[in-house]
Order: sequence, then C-alpha cells, then structure tokens
Amino acid sequence: MLEYFKTILAKVSFDGRLFEKELRKAIKSLIKDELQELKNWCNAKFGHVYGPIIEKQFVLAQ
Repeated sequence: MLEYFKTILAKVSFDGRLFEKELRKAIKSLIKDELQELKNWCNAKFGHVYGPIIEKQFVLAQ
C-alpha cells in the first residue's frame, strides 16, 4: 500500500488541496511503521512545496 500511495501522491502533486486530501487518506490507511517512511519520502520529494501541509497532516494523525 505504501508504494501505491507514493504513486498517487506523485500524480496529484500539481494541486495542493488534492495532495492534502490524498495524504490524509494515506495516513489513515497505512500502518504505523509505514507512516514514518511515508513522512520521510514526502518531505524529501515535496517538502519544498508542501512542507506545512505534510507537517500538519502528520501532527493531526498522532
């Protein structure tokens, strides 16, 4: 599932609201071990554009 959500997030990265929506879905669907990997990947790939969105969603998930 992690690879699936990475693919989806990469495809919707052109739109901030859509990215945030799909990130929320990913966070709800993945197990705890995968969440840290997803967070690291998101920050590395999209942190320069969506850093605040990424942080907000992972804080809300805790």
